Amino acid sequence: MLIQTLVTGLAIGGIYALMAVGYSLVFSILNFSNFAYGSIIMLGAYVGYYLLMKAGLPLAVSVAGSVMGAAFLCYLNERMAYSTLRKRNAASLYFMISAMGTAIFLENLVYATIGSRFYAFPEIITQQNITFWGASIGVLDVFAIVFSFTAIYMLHYFLQHSRVGIAIRAASYDMQVCQLNGVNITRLVGWVFLLAGALAGLSGMFLGMKYMVYPTMGWITNKAYIAAVIGGLGSLPGAVVGGLILGVLETLVSTYVSSVIRDVFSFSLLVVLLLVLPTGLFGKYLEEKV
Repeated sequence: MLIQTLVTGLAIGGIYALMAVGYSLVFSILNFSNFAYGSIIMLGAYVGYYLLMKAGLPLAVSVAGSVMGAAFLCYLNERMAYSTLRKRNAASLYFMISAMGTAIFLENLVYATIGSRFYAFPEIITQQNITFWGASIGVLDVFAIVFSFTAIYMLHYFLQHSRVGIAIRAASYDMQVCQLNGVNITRLVGWVFLLAGALAGLSGMFLGMKYMVYPTMGWITNKAYIAAVIGGLGSLPGAVVGGLILGVLETLVSTYVSSVIRDVFSFSLLVVLLLVLPTGLFGKYLEEKV
């Protein structure tokens, strides 16, 4: 039971980590929390579902389509909702208001066009299990762990060794100095949102396969936001650690205490952490966090 619980917790934590890294990427550059990110994850799940179930494409192609579709939508989100504010040097509060408005708009757009139905992936994907040390472990959980850590490692490698990645890391320290050194900030911000959107598409597919696809599924990213705060907003390693910690602790609470208080535990943990360690485990002190 313990092994099965830990594997499930790591799988959920890996998905949280993917989403938390997307949050932290945007926060590290623009210093605001992109609350529209949950809607991008939801739309990515819909894209993957329709490619797999309606278009009849293979699972790998559907996942790739979800990743590319969510990346494009996240890029479009920045250009339409945040670009003008950024050029006017608006305060972070206005970015947050715009993000919340975008999230509400996208969710209601899905209600108006697709409807409120819940869509499930085929059981052949979601219900297969393997036996390991007497524990029945879901194949989907194993794939979620492997693909989540692979995607995070690839992002880490990209940020460490590519010119765009180095520019992103430089801009996270000081965007103005980065711009004075010849970096095109508009293009760089576009890259950040493309990367965050790609992670949104991958996590949206795993969330859809593990649970279901529905218009309000993006609100589960509140958990990813908690994970990002635990690790420290703006810290990519912190986002990964925070996601894993939250996923494992939630699963342990659900299994050994009660699934009813899982969300109560998560948000209580957030409150306690903000009181005791406001910058998270790996965060740096900032004058303003929105």
